[in-house]
Amino acid sequence: MEGKILFKRIHLRNDPKHSFVNYKEECTSLFGEIIVVVITISGPHGAGKSTYAKAIAKELSLRYVSSGQQFRRLAKEEGLSLEDFSNVCEQDEDIDRKIDQLTIKEAKKGNVILEGQLAAWMTRDFSDFNIYVTATFETRVNRIAERDDKDYAEARQETTSRKKSEVQRFKELYNIDIENLDIYDMILSTERLSREVCINILVAACKEIKENSK
Repeated sequence: MEGKILFKRIHLRNDPKHSFVNYKEECTSLFGEIIVVVITISGPHGAGKSTYAKAIAKELSLRYVSSGQQFRRLAKEEGLSLEDFSNVCEQDEDIDRKIDQLTIKEAKKGNVILEGQLAAWMTRDFSDFNIYVTATFETRVNRIAERDDKDYAEARQETTSRKKSEVQRFKELYNIDIENLDIYDMILSTERLSREVCINILVAACKEIKENSK
């Protein structure tokens, strides 16, 4: 997948049974033509999803909401490493539920880019565009080690442990297989492309989605 871009599907879920779609219609009738868009970006740790989500939000004047930031904040409040806090979450499912409910709440306000492992899954009934960014394991570990000022071995252990914990928790909690990528409209490998090129690609795709949401 290195250096490749895969567009799986681009469509708006205009099923009137969904409350968010009704919300779009009500806003349009009250205020005329408006744009209400929900974009999600997911991917494994170290793939760059936070960087790209922030860039898209800035370029398209969207709100930025990160479940990952919420997770890191809670871990810090507990005085735990991300690996140890993941282990705590395995015993207390309310932590994941709390973060995921926040994601849904923010999504329903519209005009937002949501960044997180389950962002697409939590909003699958009404999100407009779901992005998945990825890179090889070695590249991601190197990025995490540099970002968090850790040695490679520590970053590798923590990344492996968190992934194992998330796969287990999300399967048990929601029956979601986060390794199933069928839900995503666009998959982008950030392995061989510069950050600037990746941003340009993602922004261009999201601009088109936003325009089609009018």
